[in-house]
Amino acid sequence: MLALLSRDIRLSLHSNGGSLTGLLFFLAVISVFPFAIGPDNALLSTLAPAILWIGALLASLLDLDRLFAQDREDGSLDILVMQTHPLALTMFVKALAHWLVTGLPLVLATPVFGIMLNLSFQGILATAGTLLVGTPAIAFIGTAGAAVAVRLPRGGMLISVLVLPLVIPVLIFGISAIRGALEETAPFTAPLLFLCAVTLFTSVLGPLAAAIMLRHSAD
Repeated sequence: MLALLSRDIRLSLHSNGGSLTGLLFFLAVISVFPFAIGPDNALLSTLAPAILWIGALLASLLDLDRLFAQDREDGSLDILVMQTHPLALTMFVKALAHWLVTGLPLVLATPVFGIMLNLSFQGILATAGTLLVGTPAIAFIGTAGAAVAVRLPRGGMLISVLVLPLVIPVLIFGISAIRGALEETAPFTAPLLFLCAVTLFTSVLGPLAAAIMLRHSAD
C-alpha cells in the first residue's frame, strides 16, 4: 500500500502538473470575487470563508477524471482489480494520494488567499482547519465518481455532475463551523463534528463504492 501511495503521488506530480493546476484555478476563483463584490472590505471579509470553500471544492474536482486515467492507459487498472489485496483498500490509498497532491496544497494556500480576501486571523485558522478536515471527504467521494466514469472516453463532466451534489453537505458543515468560530451566537462544535463524521463515513463508503464500480466495469 505504501508503494502504491508513493507511485500514485509520483504519477500525479509528473503526468498532470500535480497541485499546480488546482492552485491556479483556486487563485482564479479567489481573484474574481473581489471584482464582482466591489471595494466593500467588510462584505468581502464576511463572504471570504464561503468563497474559499467554494474555490477549494471546485479546484478539488478538476483532476478527478485523471484519477484512473493513467492506470487505464497502461493496463495497471486491470491488475489492481484482479490483485489479491482488498480492492476497497487500494481505492482508499489512491484517494489519499489524490488528496495529498491536490487537496492538501489548497489547505496550505488558504492563509495566503485569506489575506487577499481581508479575512481575519481567526477566520483564516477556522477556514484552513475545516478545509483540512473536509477536503478528504471530497477526494473519497470523487474516487467513487471517477470509478463510475472510468471506461468513458470523456467522463470529466459526468464525474463533476455526479460528485458535486454529494459534496454539498461537506460545504454546508464546513461553512457552518467557520461561522461558529467567528460568531458567538452560532454553534461551532456540532457542525465540526458533523464534518468529521462525513469525512470518516466517506472514507469507508467512497472506496467501497469505487471498488464495486470498478469490478462491475471490469465484468
